[in-house]
Amino acid sequence: MKLKEKKRKIREMTSLELEAKLKELTEELFNVRFQLATGHLEDFNKIRINRKEIARLKTAIRAKSLGISG
Repeated sequence: MKLKEKKRKIREMTSLELEAKLKELTEELFNVRFQLATGHLEDFNKIRINRKEIARLKTAIRAKSLGISG
C-alpha cells in the first residue's frame, strides 16, 4: 500500500477506530521487541514500520482533537 493511500485511510477513520488501531499496533510493537530480545525476530524492519505507523496514528488523533482537517 502506498503512503498516500495509508494517509487517506487514516484520515477517514473515526477517533475510536484510531484509538483501537493505536492500541493494536502498540501491542504488536511490544511483541516484536520481545521477539528481538529473545532472538526470534526474522524481519527487523517490522520495528521501524510499526513505530512510523504509530506516529502517523498519534498525529491523526491529535489533528482530530484540534479540529484540523487535512
